[in-house]
Amino acid sequence: MRSETMKTFSKNRRSSWNIMRSLIGLVYPLLHIMALAVFLGAAGYLCAIFLTILAGGGLLLGMQGKLSGWFAHISVQQLCVFMALLAVLRGVFHYIEQYCNHFIAFKLLAMIRHQVFAALRKLCPARLEGRDKGNLISIITTDIELLEVFYAHTISPIAIAFSTSAIMVCYIGQYHVLAGLLALTGYIIVGAVIPLWNGKRGAKKGMEFRVRFGELNSFVLDSLRGLDETIQFGQGEKRKEEMNRRSKELSEMQEQLSQGEGRQRSLTNLIILLFSFAMLFMTAALYQMGNMNLEGVVLSTIAMMGSFGPVVALSNLSNNLNQTFASAERVLSLLEEKPQVEEVENLDETWSGSEAFSGAKAENVSFAYEDEQILKDYSLEIPSGKIIGIHGASGCGKSTLLKLFMRFWDVQKGSIEISGKDVRKINTASLRRCEAYVTQETHLFHDSIGNNIAIGKPYASKEEIITAAKRASIHEFILSLPKGYDTEVGELGDTLSGGERQRIGIARAFLHNGPFLLMDEPTSNLDALNEGVILKALKEFGKEKTVVLVSHRRSTLNIAEKIYEMKKRL
Repeated sequence: MRSETMKTFSKNRRSSWNIMRSLIGLVYPLLHIMALAVFLGAAGYLCAIFLTILAGGGLLLGMQGKLSGWFAHISVQQLCVFMALLAVLRGVFHYIEQYCNHFIAFKLLAMIRHQVFAALRKLCPARLEGRDKGNLISIITTDIELLEVFYAHTISPIAIAFSTSAIMVCYIGQYHVLAGLLALTGYIIVGAVIPLWNGKRGAKKGMEFRVRFGELNSFVLDSLRGLDETIQFGQGEKRKEEMNRRSKELSEMQEQLSQGEGRQRSLTNLIILLFSFAMLFMTAALYQMGNMNLEGVVLSTIAMMGSFGPVVALSNLSNNLNQTFASAERVLSLLEEKPQVEEVENLDETWSGSEAFSGAKAENVSFAYEDEQILKDYSLEIPSGKIIGIHGASGCGKSTLLKLFMRFWDVQKGSIEISGKDVRKINTASLRRCEAYVTQETHLFHDSIGNNIAIGKPYASKEEIITAAKRASIHEFILSLPKGYDTEVGELGDTLSGGERQRIGIARAFLHNGPFLLMDEPTSNLDALNEGVILKALKEFGKEKTVVLVSHRRSTLNIAEKIYEMKKRL
């Protein structure tokens, strides 16, 4: 699976420029704040740079008694005042710039999280069936969090470095054009050439690290969920060894990335030293030839040495950007993924989904999960107001048929109809109001029992919840708990038995009160007594509703008015 995941990312991976363009496009609503951050960032760096330049000017003023150019007719006292002012402004500008950048970053991260959750909702369930949940959690949490590096520490630093470097090239160039060109060359190499080279060199390794990190999350999540089985069958050491192996691989990759970062920083510092000495030697040569005065030699060299800060920030960013762009690639790929089943919205229809239900049918339906054919030319009719049973062995397509009625998937051939209309031509919200679906495995959220039942009908009253619980034969059990309906069920409902979870799922369906009830093995985890109570409630419920009852047990289908047999395809 790991190699397939990496192969998919390698094949579909977009360039860093495309990733940056996509991420920058999200900044547009906050462009005015970004512009302020860039202006203040550039102003702050210039304050720091000219603080050292003024200090050099002060030394020259003490030696020569006067300065030329920008600092002509300035006194030592004025220099000291300017230096104090620049020091204060540097701190103020830097603080406001960082505040603006982080405001933008956290605002955009919140927006991206909303978009990711909206995308996941649209992709469910067809696209997410069988997907690696740990990797999805890694995208939602750590990958999105890493985008903060881009929004808070990348976009404005690029603009700041460009504008600050342009101003410093002009300043140094006023003493001599060759000095300006040398400064320009140094800024380009440190701020552009080295980051691009380092980014290209480490891009694949950064993506592999993020994928492996997500896979480790999945393994840990899987191990925690299967803790009972691991202990029961003595697999603890094996799981521990596998976790250690994966952790060691990640540590080795992290070490390689850190070593690359160290080499890049060393190279950057070497280049800065070389260009600083080059500026000193070149301006000294120009001074000897009479093409530059002493002030130009000293101030150009000081300006060169003190002005690499903005481009060094870009150079250092390239290390973090490898993983940031890998994370961005994973987030953008999820946002751009097309759902297998597109939701239907805004159709002009008079049917709201909650009334005028007149039956359902499957007509010549064929469906396959990739290469596995499940249904072929299958037809079935469900008249309104009846309890219909579907019987068959496991794997014959019973559950798949219910999911097609819910339109979790679309048929490849034939049609699924509700009240005479193809489900692909019904607003999805109307379709879901019409149907209530009880699955084989009821998922419970880490919340109270009352709130878990109330998912079937938002804003339901306490009386409605209790009525649904009574019909599902779970009310007496809930009252026996210390906090009754306010009792927390624990993560994934692990404080309840399988039968108790199943009855809560049935209570949800009763509370939803849709005219079309689909039940997939609703009594598989119940004892004979509770099964009888549930079936009796279903029989009463079926007088007002249409019920499809799926089971591989004949006894469960005794209440059905008609039973369809399904056979497994060979």
